[in-house]
Amino acid sequence: MKILHIISSGGMYGAEAVILNLSRTLNEGAHSSVLGVFSNSANPNLQLHEAATKEHIESHLIPCKGQIDRTVVASIRSLAVRTSADIVHAHGYKADIYTYIALRRSSIPLVSTCHTWYDSDLFVSLYGMADRMVLRNFAAIVGVSDEVTLRLLKAGVREDKIHLVENGIDLRPFDNATPSLQEGSTSGYSPIVGLIGRLANEKGVDIFLRAAARVLVELPSAKFVVVGEGPDHDKLESLIDELKIRESVLMLGRRDDMPSVYASLDIMVSSSRQEGLPIAILEGMASRRPIIATAVGAVPTVVLDGRTGVLLPPEKIEALASEIANLLRDPARRMSLGTAARKLVEEKFSAERMTADYLQVYEDAISTQDKSTAKSFKDPAPSQGKTK
Repeated sequence: MKILHIISSGGMYGAEAVILNLSRTLNEGAHSSVLGVFSNSANPNLQLHEAATKEHIESHLIPCKGQIDRTVVASIRSLAVRTSADIVHAHGYKADIYTYIALRRSSIPLVSTCHTWYDSDLFVSLYGMADRMVLRNFAAIVGVSDEVTLRLLKAGVREDKIHLVENGIDLRPFDNATPSLQEGSTSGYSPIVGLIGRLANEKGVDIFLRAAARVLVELPSAKFVVVGEGPDHDKLESLIDELKIRESVLMLGRRDDMPSVYASLDIMVSSSRQEGLPIAILEGMASRRPIIATAVGAVPTVVLDGRTGVLLPPEKIEALASEIANLLRDPARRMSLGTAARKLVEEKFSAERMTADYLQVYEDAISTQDKSTAKSFKDPAPSQGKTK
C-alpha cells in the first residue's frame, strides 16, 4: 500500500513528528509513504520536507501563493497520480480542504488526521468550520484524542467514519542520548526545567515563565529553557524582561537535536491551555524525563498523576511553581517518575502500535470507498446527497 501524506506545515511540531514516525515505520515494512508538503510563499516552513529528504523518505513540495491558490488543486491531483497513491492522508485544515477539492471525484480514498483544533481567532475558526464540513466527505477521519473525536461527532461526521488513533513515537533516537545543553553555572550544578512547544497562546508558555519567576525566588540556581518557534515569540521575550528573569531563561528556538535536549532536562513542563496528545510529552517520557503537565486534552491518558508524572489544572501559576520546586528538591522522585514514564510509552505509545492502527484505518477507508463507489453506480440520483 502506498500512502501520500499532504500537509501545510507550520514547523516541526506534533503533526510533523507523527508523519515522520509513521513514514519510517511504513517504509521499513511492506508499505511505503510519500509526502506532499506545501511551500507557502509567505512562510514556507520546509523543515518537514528537509527532515524527510535527509532520512530518504520521498517528499515533494507543493507551491502555494497566499491562502487561496487554484494551482494547488492541480498539483495535488498530479502528485496523487504520479505517486500511484492508494490512500491520500491529509493533515490539518488547509491540507484537508485542498485535498478534498482536488480529489473529490477521484476513486482514491481520502483520510484525515485531526491532530487538534485551535479556534483562537475568527480567521482560524472560519477555517475550522470549513474543515469540519469537508471532513464529512472523507472515507475515514482520525482523532488523536477523545476530545477531538467528540468535536468531530458534534460537527456532523458520521460515527462509523471516526477512528481514535493515539500518537506514537520511534523510541530509538531517545535511547542513550547525550545531553547537549551546557547552560549550568560554572560554580556548580544548575538544574534545567524545559518546555517544548509552539510559541502560541494555547501552549501556555506565559504560564511557564510566570511560574519560573516564582521558582527562582526559592531556587535561584535553576535554569529554564523554552524550545520552539511561533507567533508569540516577541511577546514572550518581553515577558521575560518584565519578570526580570533574563539571566535564568533561554529561548532556544528550533532545535535539530531534540533527543539530546530532552536528555539535558531535569524536569519537562507542559503548561498548555489546550491540547490533543502532544508528541513532545511522549518524547520527554521516552527520554525518562519527569513530566509536570496541565490536565487538558488527552494528556491525562499518558501523564498519570503520581505515577508517570504530575497533573495540574490549567492556568494555575502558583501550583505549577510549587510542583516544579518540590520536584527539583527530590531527585529520587524524578527518577521514579521518569522510569515509569518510559515504561508506559514502550507499552502503549510506540510507532509500531500507531502504524498498525493507521493501517487498519486505511483498510477501512478503502472498504468504505469501494462500497460508496458501488452504490453510486447503482443509485446516482442527486437526492441521495452523494458527493463522490
